[in-house]
Amino acid sequence: MKNPARALTGLRAISAAALALALAAAGTAAWAGTDWYRAAHDDSAAYAVQRDQALTAGEQAVQNLNTLDHTNVDGGLDLWESSTTGDLHKQLVDGRAAFSRQVKAAGTVTTARVLSGAVTELDERAGRARVLVALRITVRASKGSTDKDSRMLGELTRTGGRWKLSDLGQAPVGSALSD
Repeated sequence: MKNPARALTGLRAISAAALALALAAAGTAAWAGTDWYRAAHDDSAAYAVQRDQALTAGEQAVQNLNTLDHTNVDGGLDLWESSTTGDLHKQLVDGRAAFSRQVKAAGTVTTARVLSGAVTELDERAGRARVLVALRITVRASKGSTDKDSRMLGELTRTGGRWKLSDLGQAPVGSALSD
C-alpha cells in the first residue's frame, strides 16, 4: 500500500491547481464580458455607425445626381428626387420638365463613379452632415465620350430615418482654396 498521507497531499495540490485555473478562467471571462459590454454601449461606436451611414448615403446620392440616361430620363429624375430633400428637392421638382427636354434633346448618357468620399462634418443630434465626394463623370454623346474628375460638397439631412442630400455644389479646387 502506498503512503496515504503522500497521496492526500498530491490530491490537495491537484485540487488547488484546478481551483486556481477555474478562478483565472472566471476572472478572464468577467473581464472579457465587461470589455465587450463597454464596447457595445460606447457612444463613439454609435457615432461611427451614423458617420458610415451618412457617408454611404452621401456617396450614393451624389453619384445618383451625376448619372442620367437620355433614354430613361424619367427614371433617372425619379432617382434624383428620391435622393434629395429640402430646397434641393424642390429645385429638382420645379425644373424637372425643362431639364428633361434638354437631356432628351442633347441625347447624352452621363454616368458617375465614386472615387472616394469623406464625412467632413456630422451633427447626429441635428440630423445634418456634410460630405466631400470625388467622382469620375463620363458623358457619352453622339460625338464621342469624355471623362471628367470632379469633387462635390454635399449637405445631408436625416429625414424619415434616412440621409438625403439637401444641398450639392462643386468643391473649390487649387488656387480657389486660397482666394
